[in-house]
Amino acid sequence: MRNVRFIVAMMLLVVGLVLSPMMANAADKIVIKLKDGDVVIDLLPKLAPNHVKRIKKLASEGFYDGIVFHRVIPGFMAQSGDPTGTGRGGSKLPDLKAEFSKENFSAGVLGMARSSDPDSANSQFFIMLDDGDFLNGEYTVFGKVTSGMEFVHKIKKGTRANNGTVKDPDKIISMKVIK
Repeated sequence: MRNVRFIVAMMLLVVGLVLSPMMANAADKIVIKLKDGDVVIDLLPKLAPNHVKRIKKLASEGFYDGIVFHRVIPGFMAQSGDPTGTGRGGSKLPDLKAEFSKENFSAGVLGMARSSDPDSANSQFFIMLDDGDFLNGEYTVFGKVTSGMEFVHKIKKGTRANNGTVKDPDKIISMKVIK
């Protein structure tokens, strides 16, 4: 009888160890619905736990729904997350302390936008359209596109000459945490 209990306890421990990371990872994904299709993003809480927590909180509250991509520079990035659409706004939550890492800013990586103060990220983020290693260690990486990058590339762009300002910009239809 003792052996049976021990075996059952060990099996439950193994199942828990296997399923626990899977269950945690399920909540570490978001989907952004764009006019052309859905973009699935793996969040990276090991790199930026506070930024991931913020993105998940705001997405769960519907904060990003309807917000425009106010700055989109061809061959560089698409920026959103400002409820004013000007690039100067954010959520009512306090700014976040930087969580810089050695993660490379390659195409599909999501980073937090900020002012010249490294600890000023709030709700604005950008999706890399191409590689931008000059950002490495200067901005917080919090996610990576795993599917739908073709839809990100279809977001209406500004020009480099006008710093990516977009007239009649595309918007985030919805942004939700995948549970």
